Order: sequence, then C-alpha cells, then structure tokens
Amino acid sequence: MQTDHSPVTRTFFERPLLICARDMLGCQLTWGRTAGIIVETEAYAEYGDEAAHTFMRSSARTFVDQQPPGALYIYLNYGVHWLLNFLTKGADSRGFVLVRALQPVLGLDVMRQRRHLEQDKMLCSGPGKLTQALGITARWHGKDFFSIPGVTLTRNADRPVIAVDRRVGITKSAEFEWRFMIADSEYVSLKKGKPASDR
Repeated sequence: MQTDHSPVTRTFFERPLLICARDMLGCQLTWGRTAGIIVETEAYAEYGDEAAHTFMRSSARTFVDQQPPGALYIYLNYGVHWLLNFLTKGADSRGFVLVRALQPVLGLDVMRQRRHLEQDKMLCSGPGKLTQALGITARWHGKDFFSIPGVTLTRNADRPVIAVDRRVGITKSAEFEWRFMIADSEYVSLKKGKPASDR
C-alpha cells in the first residue's frame, strides 16, 4: 500500500462518521519517529449506539459538542491500554473513529523496543498494541490532531478493497457492521469480514 503524501485536513473529519471510518483505511498515520498504514477502524456514533461513550458518559457528549473535528479522544481500556479515536463531525452524523490496527512502515526498531516483540505483524495488530508501539498516551487526549508537531495523516494513492464486520468485543448495539478493514491485509486484529457494499 502506497500513500500519495497529500495530507488529510480538518475537512476530512467534517463528513459523516462511517465515511470517515472507511476513508481512513490506507492512510498513513505518522507519529514522531514511527508510522503505519491504517488497515482497520471502527465507528462509534454519537446517537443510537449503546456501545459508544456518548451513550453512557456526559463527558463524551460534551467532548463532541465542544471539540473540533479531528480532535483526539484517547481513553484507557480495562485499565491497561490507551485507545486512539478521532472525532468526526459531519452535518448529520457525529462520533468517533477508533484506529484498530496499522501496518508498520517507519520506526519499526522503536516499535519493537516499545512492544518487546520482534514479529512485525504483531506490533500494531490491535488498538492497544498500536498506541504502545507509537507511544500514544493520555497526554494527547483532547488535543487537536492538526496542532501536534510531528504528527500527520496522509492519504492513500489507491482506494483499498474494504471488508466490513461487526465490532470487536461489543455486547450492545452489536448488530452494527461498523468495523472496516483492508480486505487482504495481514496486519488486522481479526481477519473475519465480508466485502463492503458501495456507498
């Protein structure tokens, strides 16, 4: 997967949630000395999604109201792993895109040291794994992605073939097929899925 190096701007996240979640696939996320191609995402909607933080937490609803598109929503999952989410604010669809997996492309030695692993396919094959590999913590929660030095998101040159599936580890609103992945990627967290329909 090659990127064309055109940077994603704030308008990218001013579109409907599910479109953002799909279009992030194939983009390169660069974080300091490390980078990876996004191969898996999940979408969490502001309304009608019982699995979303906005359903349970007033602080998350306030975050959506007050923060700009592209703001980072980072939280600790089960007291162990930091999870990286991007805020999307389309005209009629707002929510968070969780970055679930990356294909490492830059700074692999740094990632191996942080993850204490040598298997490249395992470095970023999960949302908690990739934040550890890239060194992402709560330090950046609430920050505007576009204001962080040394951090970029660049578009993919070719649209990847996308597969969809139900989200992982969800017991509420479990019927939503809001997990998106590059169909032939060996770096996703789980390889289930079916071809995505056209928009």
